[in-house]
Amino acid sequence: MSLKPLTRTLLTLATVAVAIVLVAALWHAYVLAPWTRDARVSAHVVRIAPEVSGTVVDVAVVDNQRVAKGDVLYRIDPQRFALAVEQAEAQVAATAESMRQKRDEAQRRTGLDDLVPREDIQRSSRAVSIAQAEHRKALAALEVAKLDLERTTLRSPVDGYVTQLRLRHGDYAVEGKPGISVLDAHSFWITGYFEETKLRRIATGAPATIRLMGFDPLLSGHVTSIGRGIADENGTLDELGLPAVNPTFSWVRLAQRIPVRIEIDRVPAGVLLAAGMTCSVEVGERGRERTPRGRLASWLHAWM
Repeated sequence: MSLKPLTRTLLTLATVAVAIVLVAALWHAYVLAPWTRDARVSAHVVRIAPEVSGTVVDVAVVDNQRVAKGDVLYRIDPQRFALAVEQAEAQVAATAESMRQKRDEAQRRTGLDDLVPREDIQRSSRAVSIAQAEHRKALAALEVAKLDLERTTLRSPVDGYVTQLRLRHGDYAVEGKPGISVLDAHSFWITGYFEETKLRRIATGAPATIRLMGFDPLLSGHVTSIGRGIADENGTLDELGLPAVNPTFSWVRLAQRIPVRIEIDRVPAGVLLAAGMTCSVEVGERGRERTPRGRLASWLHAWM
């Protein structure tokens, strides 16, 4: 028997076997494996609003600057609030003097109780109580004035990065209206949107491998929570309060994507994280990429 037909047969069988393995790997990697290319880097953004209104006299930071907790961000003109403190201090002194006078007068009347009607003594005692209340009120007003003066200097509540800075010297800062935002440097996490058909392979606490689009090193993390709801386009209401159900239905149903939150455990040196970055996420055993099957799946995920 000639070896050439046998060689061709073996080569054909080997090619078919390799093709079957590749197709099976593709099917497993793309359809069954818990991975997604639709993932985003997320972070908490603290919107800082002043608690007093006034003109901005100093902006101490620039856009995208790294700041530490307690660093000054900007200052509001303190002159009006400093005057309010002086006025409150004067009111405290006035009420203290009035209280002293009322107390002295009450003590004199009490010492002359045989000569002074009891109604006058009671009236003097009530006057002392009123003067004491006025003094406490003045002290509280002084504390509020000092607090308002302190609030003219706005500081960063977290370690982070100033983002989208539009505040300028001379702007009018309005109480309760955010004027500056700081992205918390310690709050980065990944939100991966997984097809509902893959959720059965995802569990809280499962390890995850994160591949950023712009960086080669892989990030490690773990699943912290799985979303329990997404918007339903049929859930909107019309003007009568009735559900606006889509009258058409597609026979080709696409799997819905459910958000899964992934905490980042380790960020390799040289990797820069920014909220909104895109990435791919694979959930599974950490050592799997060291097996031949794992290497093939990782290679397929990297190119799909």
